[in-house]
Amino acid sequence: MKGFYGVIGLLYMVTTSFYISPRAEVKSVSITTTKTKRVTDTKSEKSAAATASSAEALYKTIEFDPDHEMNYEVFSKALTGFENLKKAGLLTDESHLLTVCDFSMSSNSKRLWVIDLNDKKVLFNSLVAHGKNTGEEFAMNFSNTESSRQSSIGFYITDATYQGDNGYSLRLLGMDKGFNDAAYRRAIVMHGADYVSDTFAAVHKRIGRSWGCPAVPRELSQSMINTIKGRNLLFIYYPDQNYLSSSEWLKA
Repeated sequence: MKGFYGVIGLLYMVTTSFYISPRAEVKSVSITTTKTKRVTDTKSEKSAAATASSAEALYKTIEFDPDHEMNYEVFSKALTGFENLKKAGLLTDESHLLTVCDFSMSSNSKRLWVIDLNDKKVLFNSLVAHGKNTGEEFAMNFSNTESSRQSSIGFYITDATYQGDNGYSLRLLGMDKGFNDAAYRRAIVMHGADYVSDTFAAVHKRIGRSWGCPAVPRELSQSMINTIKGRNLLFIYYPDQNYLSSSEWLKA
């Protein structure tokens, strides 16, 4: 009989030796999940670092006028949006032109650049107007609302040209929901204007203002519009933290 109980005891020890506590399983899964998250975070950080490094390298090769260089942080954000819009299929693979308006700068400065990313050249560096209700010399207030006469920040894709009240003009398609996606309906377009000039600024201490359109010097308007028309990128920048933190095109 003792032998029988001995066998039973041996069998019990063998079968229970493979039992894993549920707590141990949970702990194991938790450790694995943490490790996976750390690996994912590390990959994201490396990807963001690589993108930043690539943007900086490209920026250094562009032939900016020494007196009119674009701020690197603005360029980096514009390039991020450019690449994300390409990935989304909203820009063609052949697209290589980047137009940037830095509305954090004085309107009396050449705060618009058209850059050929393939040739690393600045094709245009120009004055550009903001909306009448956006500010005086400096832009301060922005809107996506019709009849506000304010500029709208964010990413745009250039569309078709037409002859309008302001002459030869370029339609713009706003890509940032809630910030500029009403641009087409509001008739926010690029066009030439006589009030966008050094002469006007000398008299009035600032260039003139539009009804929300990024108006450019009359003498440059046709050549600039013909260069960037047809699904190229325009980025109107302003350091609005709400926009910068929420735009889907600025996510690395």
